[in-house]
Amino acid sequence: MTAREPAPARVLIGVPGFGRTSDAPQLLQTRGLELIANPTGATLTEDALLGLIGDVDAIIAGTEPITARVLAAAPRLRIVARRGVGVDSVDLVAATARSVVVTVTAGALTETVADHAWALLLAVARQIPRFDRAVKAGGWERLPSLDISGSTLGIVGFGAIGRAVARRGAGFGMRLLAHDAFPDPAGAATLGVALCDLDTLLATSDFVTLHVPLMPVTRGLIGEVALSRMKPTAMLINTSRGGVVDEGALLRALQESRIAGAGLDVFEGEPYPNPRLVELETVVATPHVASYTKDTLARMERSCVEAVLAVLAGERPAHVANPEVYERRSRDA
Repeated sequence: MTAREPAPARVLIGVPGFGRTSDAPQLLQTRGLELIANPTGATLTEDALLGLIGDVDAIIAGTEPITARVLAAAPRLRIVARRGVGVDSVDLVAATARSVVVTVTAGALTETVADHAWALLLAVARQIPRFDRAVKAGGWERLPSLDISGSTLGIVGFGAIGRAVARRGAGFGMRLLAHDAFPDPAGAATLGVALCDLDTLLATSDFVTLHVPLMPVTRGLIGEVALSRMKPTAMLINTSRGGVVDEGALLRALQESRIAGAGLDVFEGEPYPNPRLVELETVVATPHVASYTKDTLARMERSCVEAVLAVLAGERPAHVANPEVYERRSRDA
């Protein structure tokens, strides 16, 4: 009698449309892994995850909630590979406690997200969507817009994406300000960026663009107080996370003309943003697509595959969001 071969490792592909722009699923299958597809075609809920996760070894995740409850229901789980850079949808503490590695696709989307932030800034400042709608409807509405060259750009969060945005701002001849919880004066100086506190940035900038992760300290960072410090002619750009902005406060500030406009790619209630907010003429809204280009999606998906294969082979992957997992293993060895 021959020994039974071990069952293949199972990978849950939580991301809807995964593989549309890459050969990532095929790369997993060629390694003998069994793929479990997202059956809903939408972001999985916690309950949906609980019905799928019982015997999986890896998850390639989008923004579905990887909660402590979900992790507890997955005794074989070894890695959550996020297609993206935010980890607010993953309970990192619970994952670390269960020795589940969480990875992100850092670096794969930096320039793409910066491009989208810049596209929103241009669209809002020059009222492109409004004029486009008017001309297509047979109108010829001509209203004055805002200059970008010579204006001041305030960058909240001066990591890789914030720096990429700064490089674009320099090309437009803008004065550049930045605020970061962990400032890098040398890096800022190299890009011609002046570091300052958040209040100064808000009060001085003509455009404020957000590039911070969502965590307790940044949730609602841009609320009533922050918005009250901005110029009435200023505009807010958000390609980070919806929860960084208090949308109720933003709605009131726009309705009362306390700021001039907003370009938003992310929202508190995705995929159902506040209709009163997005219907405003002064708001340009996109459906969380800052990193959605063919090349960037392909890079992120391959990065996820590499992380999964590394962990299942007993190796340490790149871009680990909870390195404490490996520190614990070293202590326990």
